Order: sequence, then C-alpha cells, then structure tokens
Amino acid sequence: MRLTISRLAASANVHVETVRYYQRRGLLTEPLRPQGGVRHYDAADVARLQFIRRAQTMGFSLDEIAGLLDVHGKRACETTRAMTELKLADVRRRLQELQQLEQELVVMVEACQHTPMNADCPTLSLLKAAGAT
Repeated sequence: MRLTISRLAASANVHVETVRYYQRRGLLTEPLRPQGGVRHYDAADVARLQFIRRAQTMGFSLDEIAGLLDVHGKRACETTRAMTELKLADVRRRLQELQQLEQELVVMVEACQHTPMNADCPTLSLLKAAGAT
C-alpha cells in the first residue's frame, strides 16, 4: 500500500494539516521524499494514525497518546492500565462537574420561567454577580 498524505488523512477522516501537525509533534514519521517525487505512506502509517484518532476520541491528550505509542514489551499492559485509570478518574470528575452544572442550569431555567415579563432576568443577574467576585 502506497498512499499520498491526502489519502492517509482520508483513511482516518482528518485533514492533511492534522497529519502534518502530528508529524511535527513526533506522533507520525514523515517519510523521505524521493527526488522529484511525492512522499508515500504505508499500512503501518494508516494504523498509527487511526490509533491516534481512536485514543483522542477516548479523551487522551496528544501527550498521553505519545506515551501510549511508546509503550512496548512485557510491562505494556501495566503501563497502559495506569494511564487508563488516570483517564477514567478524570472522566468521572468531569461527569460530576457536568452533573453539577446541569443542576445549576435547571434552576436557572426554572427561575426564568417564573420571572415576570418586565423583571430583571435572574440568569443575567447571577452571571453578573459571579463576575463581580
């Protein structure tokens, strides 16, 4: 398999500039350009790019993905488990924050529904008060 950068990008549904950015970050290698020719990518490049994209959809940062890409050998599962446990803890923390935000927004919506037509908006009042602290 010999792909141009545009076909490589399409294989993971990303833009060419995303591939170039990953190359600058060291997540993907940039093949040598043959004299007067075009760089070509192979199946291993496709697999690596797709790995990066799947890891991103799971919430891993590019720095974390770089760490995952460097894991090899007998301790690979131990290392990835530790990284995944940290990611899981972070997701759970963010879920709690989102649930708290949901509760606050429900209160704001209900307050707006019960506010007389010419009265100050409770949501705007709350936001202004929060910015004044």
